[in-house]
Amino acid sequence: MSEKSPAAAGRIAFLGLGHMGEPMAVNLIKAGFDVVGFDVVPAAMDAAAKAGVPCAASAIEAATGAHIVLTMFPSGDILLDAYRGVGAPGLLESAEPNTLFLDCSTIDVAQAREAAALALAAGHRSADAPVSGGVVGAEAGTLTFMIGAEEEDLGHITPLLEVMGKKLVHCGGHGAGQAAKICNNMLLGISMIGAAEAFVLGEKLGLSHQALFDVISTASGQCWSVTTNCPVPGPVPTSPANRDYVPGFAGALMAKDLGLALNAVENAGVAAELGPMAAQIYRKFADEGGAGRDFSGIITEIRDRSGS
Repeated sequence: MSEKSPAAAGRIAFLGLGHMGEPMAVNLIKAGFDVVGFDVVPAAMDAAAKAGVPCAASAIEAATGAHIVLTMFPSGDILLDAYRGVGAPGLLESAEPNTLFLDCSTIDVAQAREAAALALAAGHRSADAPVSGGVVGAEAGTLTFMIGAEEEDLGHITPLLEVMGKKLVHCGGHGAGQAAKICNNMLLGISMIGAAEAFVLGEKLGLSHQALFDVISTASGQCWSVTTNCPVPGPVPTSPANRDYVPGFAGALMAKDLGLALNAVENAGVAAELGPMAAQIYRKFADEGGAGRDFSGIITEIRDRSGS
């Protein structure tokens, strides 16, 4: 049986069945992988079960006997607690020797490397593969995975990731996937603020959204924040701006990722100015009502401050 066949992957414990995790797990099941899931939130478990994901009674039950333990958690603290166990055996102690722990969460680079070190010390293998593409990408199986792993482990995780995503980039060793993700999202946050400011300025100067879009999308200001996730309704019909900023990527998540980037900037001693400023802007946006809105909704905050 080839290494790339679903059966060759063995059982996969999928822990974290939220808005991203559930469709990712469903896509694996549709492709023939043996998946058992778990989430600490009962509503997420119920939704996943209705979507066809077999669920265990606990994370430990799901991980016991699994060949791969895939985690999709909200934070690095939760991941580390799950690995170690809090007042009870954790995932690392409960899993069979040489289990591959694949973390697809977006967490601090230092925590990702700590998680990998813990897994290796416990006799397991480890890889980090955070994602980009949002819920739409998770549902469509078109996510981008930024992978931090040893070369010898790539063959074991690639078949899974190819089902859930369309682009896989091996960024280096443990933690490199997280490093690439926060660098990308720092630039994304900066570029969305810039795009939003440009459109608000265009409004003040009497430009139509379409005219400004037609210029930027084909000129030197071209960027994903304009061509795909345009912060104003009209020019890109699929952008969240056309749905009152119902999120593809929520403001709370952008604030979180920029906070992680800020930690990395400070720890690495980088003389960054725009990244920390973007982190401050999105933290305020999330705290003041934008947490559940798409991050492109930052334009409404800029309009408000501009008296528009």
